[in-house]
Amino acid sequence: MMNLKYHLILASESPRRQALLKQLDLDFEVRSKSIDESFPSHLPVCEVAAYLAVKKSTVFGPLKADQLLITADTLVISNQEILGKPYDKTTAKKMLKKLSAKTHQVTTGVCLRTNRKKDCFTETTHVNFAPLSEEMIDYYIERYRPFDKAGAYGIQEWIGMTGIRKITGDYYNVMGLPLYRLYHNLSNF
Repeated sequence: MMNLKYHLILASESPRRQALLKQLDLDFEVRSKSIDESFPSHLPVCEVAAYLAVKKSTVFGPLKADQLLITADTLVISNQEILGKPYDKTTAKKMLKKLSAKTHQVTTGVCLRTNRKKDCFTETTHVNFAPLSEEMIDYYIERYRPFDKAGAYGIQEWIGMTGIRKITGDYYNVMGLPLYRLYHNLSNF
C-alpha cells in the first residue's frame, strides 16, 4: 500500500480511468475542465499523447501545496494515423476495418504535477487484431456503441475478447491508464 503525502486529483471524466485508479486503492477526487485538444501539426504522433496530457494539466493553473494532479490522454495510432473517437457508425466501422488483421499502438501520455514538481511520461502498448469480419464489426458497433472510445473499441469489451490476438505491453494502458508505471511513479513522487 502506498503512503502518499498528497491529495490526488484525477482530471478526467472518463469512467474507465476513474475505475482503474480506484483499483489501485487510492483516494482521489475527480475534476475536469474542457480543453481544446488540438496540437501542432509538426508534432510526431508518438509525442501527441504526452503533449495533450501536459496541456490538460496546464489549464488547472497553480495547485495547493498538498495537491497532486493527474492528467492523461490516450491515443490509438495505426500506420502513423491517430484514430480518435468515432462520431457515428460509419466512422467506427472504417476505424475497425483499419485495425483488422494488423498491429497498432495505443499510447497514453500521463502528467503528474504538484505546485513544485512535474513528472510526465508516455506508455505504449502494441495491440494485434485478428481479421475482423463485417458481421463481427457490425455486431460490436450495434451492441456496444463504442463512440466514446479512441479507435472505436474497448479492449475489455466483446471485440477485445474475440478479436484481439495479442498485446505487448500494459493491458490497462489500452483502457486509458498505464497502472503499473503510474503506481510506481506516484510512489516515488
